[in-house]
Amino acid sequence: MKNCIIVGFGTGVGLGIARAFGRAGFSLGLISRSPQKYAEEVKSLTDAGIDCQIVAADASDEVSLEQAIASLIQTQGMPSVLIYNVVSGSYGKPTSISGDKLLEDFKSNVVGALVAAKAVLPAMQAQEQGSILFTGGGWAHYPWDGAASMSIGKAGIRSLAMTLAQELQETPIRVGLISIMGEVAPGTSFDPDKIGEAFLAMHQKQAVEYEIEFMFKG
Repeated sequence: MKNCIIVGFGTGVGLGIARAFGRAGFSLGLISRSPQKYAEEVKSLTDAGIDCQIVAADASDEVSLEQAIASLIQTQGMPSVLIYNVVSGSYGKPTSISGDKLLEDFKSNVVGALVAAKAVLPAMQAQEQGSILFTGGGWAHYPWDGAASMSIGKAGIRSLAMTLAQELQETPIRVGLISIMGEVAPGTSFDPDKIGEAFLAMHQKQAVEYEIEFMFKG
């Protein structure tokens, strides 16, 4: 059974990714800070015949995240795909953000992505295959002062994806980033289901066609 772990499951992009991989035959391990909030979404997946399990973890807490991933690996088996889809931060200009708040957001937006990647790497290395994919954003390319913390976070996760890809380039494990270059909304060109299909397509791409970053423009 192919397994996909999604860190940062919710009603938007996380659900779109889950639907895409579930329909493609993946068993899903979902991680959310508040799983009880998404009982209806999880039921919609299981009602569609998708095997999934959701567990709680705070992406900014290294131990919490490591334990959640270890629990999913123990119950579902080795992951073929890890997707880190966490975003943290409120809107605000740089001078309105406290240092503590910026650090707290950065832990969720970037540090958690590294923690998650390191948690699945031994299993992927043992299988000699796997994909580690991150959700990026247009603010990494076009930072906006009205969302300074999130712009910094998206720039950070983009750099993490690029450097991790360099480190693993001689291995069978691929690293990628889907940068969403617009506002996510159902029924638009930035529909979560369309974005989910882009993640699936990145995982499935042949090596000769593969690029580390795909800018999703709808």
